[in-house]
Amino acid sequence: MLFNSYAFWIFFALVWALYRCLPHRGQNVALLIASYFFYGCWDWRFLPLILTTTAVSYFSALGIATSNTKQRQHTWMVLAAVVSLGLLGFFKYWGFFAESAAALLTALGFHADLGTLKVVLPVGISFYTFQTMSYTIDVYRGQVTPTRSFIDYALYVAYFPQLVAGPIERSSSLLPQTTNPRIRTGGDFSEGLYLVLVGLFLKVVMGDNMGFIANGIFGAEKGSLTGTEALVGIYCFAFQIYGDFAGYSSIARGVSKWLGIDLMTNFRMPYLARNPSEFWQRWHISLSSWLRDYLYIPLGGNRGSSTKTYRNLMLTMLLGGLWHGAGWTFVAWGALHGLILCGYRAAGDRFRLPGRWGRIVATVGFFHLVCLAWLFFRADSFAQAWEMLGLIFRHQEMTSLARYGLGMLVFFCGPLMVYEVWLDQAHTLRRLETVRWGWRATTYCYLVFMLIVFPPPIFGQFIYFQF
Repeated sequence: MLFNSYAFWIFFALVWALYRCLPHRGQNVALLIASYFFYGCWDWRFLPLILTTTAVSYFSALGIATSNTKQRQHTWMVLAAVVSLGLLGFFKYWGFFAESAAALLTALGFHADLGTLKVVLPVGISFYTFQTMSYTIDVYRGQVTPTRSFIDYALYVAYFPQLVAGPIERSSSLLPQTTNPRIRTGGDFSEGLYLVLVGLFLKVVMGDNMGFIANGIFGAEKGSLTGTEALVGIYCFAFQIYGDFAGYSSIARGVSKWLGIDLMTNFRMPYLARNPSEFWQRWHISLSSWLRDYLYIPLGGNRGSSTKTYRNLMLTMLLGGLWHGAGWTFVAWGALHGLILCGYRAAGDRFRLPGRWGRIVATVGFFHLVCLAWLFFRADSFAQAWEMLGLIFRHQEMTSLARYGLGMLVFFCGPLMVYEVWLDQAHTLRRLETVRWGWRATTYCYLVFMLIVFPPPIFGQFIYFQF
């Protein structure tokens, strides 16, 4: 069930109506059943997989808490990590590593026929794997007390608004909201409505319309594009993936708000970032903070020499790229962001531009660096990425397709960017709540109008479901 489908909203209406009639413990049971039903609608065969991951991490955390030696605690934590990463590695990376190994052996002159299995990728496995891992690691570190209730913990793992595409919630934030009765506040409905409307606009109006153009350009026959068209395709994909993923996160937060549960903010106007450090504080915040806390800092962070810091940055971004997909183009995307982070750290304040115009130049310049990296993220192969990159620098021609794409970018994405600049100036995502009701009503009417009048030619699945 997609958030932008009638089936989901019928499902949610039934869940919400039942939820309101039940006490706290009954609410948790109802939400857990609804979450497993929601996940089973994608593919019921993977329900035992999420149950296995849940059970292993639950009992491992209890084992860590009751162990009287550090060695036994370490054993329990390693067990949970091996099972979680083992399942993730098999279902997501088995074919990738087998094909890469076969290609390497062939290049070395050996006959290689590894016969890779066609393994179906379970939706959301990367998200709930990282969520369960953070729980057992936090228990091992003594930062979280494990819950004794399996139902509460299972709900923390499988909570349906954020199950298949995040945000990746920490147990310190979400688990207390499942173990304790929810407290309703007067602003839950209005805040949830705002988040849902913005999320649907981002996904349906901006993401899917930009995706229709980007998919057409990236799917064009070799040699049929101009550099301008390739550039437009990259810009369209940049706003497609932003609208798609930020839209999902916003809808998830809004739906959850109606259930009295707060989810973390996953995006904060990322394309207004002026440098890579700021970008990763604004884009997919739940993943970037996870990689920082459970990979970068344990590797040593920036506590050692500059060489070790650069090594830690590169390893973190390379693994972050691989998390997104089992392909070398994703690794290249991570490597590019790692190099950008290393370059920014090496430069320090030497290239910081002062004043308002300096901030504008830095924002525009860094946006283009991000788009350059998106090319490798979206391209089907290195060959396609290099071809499109070459076209951009040697074959510029304003065609009707390029003009159409640029016009659609301005029409669908321009108002959003103006709105985000307005939000960013106040350093808050909730600035609209402080203005007069007339302006808020106008904004809501615009969002609804665009949803009704400008639906995409083709409704697409959420991109991050494949991760």
